[in-house]
Amino acid sequence: MTGVGSAIGAMSLEDLRSYHVETERDEQVLLQLNRLLKKDANGNPIPEPIRFTGNLETRGVAIIEASGGGKTTAVNRVLSRHPALKARPGEDWARYIRIQVPSPATLKSLGREVLAATGLPEVSQRLTAWEIWRLVRHRLALLGIVVLWFDEAHDMFLSGSAREIDDMLKMLKSLMQNDSAVILILSGTERLSEITSYDPQVNRRFTKVVPGPLVPGVDDADLLALIERFCSDVGLKLANENCLTDRLIHASRRRFGRAVEVILNAIEYALEEDSSDLTCSHFAVAWGMQEGCDWDNNVFAVGDWAALELDASAEDFEAQRTERQARQVGKK
Repeated sequence: MTGVGSAIGAMSLEDLRSYHVETERDEQVLLQLNRLLKKDANGNPIPEPIRFTGNLETRGVAIIEASGGGKTTAVNRVLSRHPALKARPGEDWARYIRIQVPSPATLKSLGREVLAATGLPEVSQRLTAWEIWRLVRHRLALLGIVVLWFDEAHDMFLSGSAREIDDMLKMLKSLMQNDSAVILILSGTERLSEITSYDPQVNRRFTKVVPGPLVPGVDDADLLALIERFCSDVGLKLANENCLTDRLIHASRRRFGRAVEVILNAIEYALEEDSSDLTCSHFAVAWGMQEGCDWDNNVFAVGDWAALELDASAEDFEAQRTERQARQVGKK
């Protein structure tokens, strides 16, 4: 992790929740985006994609991480602060669009989401899917959009239908081709990597950013520094608790974004009861309320916390869905 720093003065809990802790994923997303933008004479990125394959197509970035890692926050921060993607003088729209993929998504519903984001919320119901996407490409070119970001992109493939998956992959390729081509950013869970790998042509067009998980014994010091800094910012003192950061890493499924959420929820509970110290009990109550688990299955309450299996059922469900989809598209 990076960006923990020192205390930044008295803050409210609301201030803490809006504060962004920069990590390596921010740096990687920015690096890969800049690689895909043309540069001016001084080497500064400009709002124009680099073209590949004989100047015929653009490329994209896929940010792949389990839910709760912080990928959406990181991508949003990079795009919203990027000087090459800001609105031009006299215009009130940026050079990028974020689309929250509807779940489940069809070609038509996803295309309508993009059109709505470009200022066309009402489109004839008679239009076919490919007519909608032709209109999408026209609108993107008209507005000078450089980056199109599909957040929760794994939901583009929830139907499991081989035909629908194939059509979605063809649509992604078409957005990176011809005069209206844009840089695509896909952010989603590990399932996104599995789906895009079904089509080698799509797969090679995307650079993958795969943030690593939190690791006990490696990230403990940074997490402890972050908790102490947050406590200092709101006037709390962190109690000396055994294995707190290791419990936190396990409770958050080793995802940084989840860990931050757990910390903030525990601080909120401590403040509500007018405590001067932040203790493991505050983490236990806050995490237990969020998870809906009993005390005997609470990572912050039991002694044998490392033996608790937190997402076994969800992992089995995902594995079965992946197997079904692989069979449908002929991948064993």
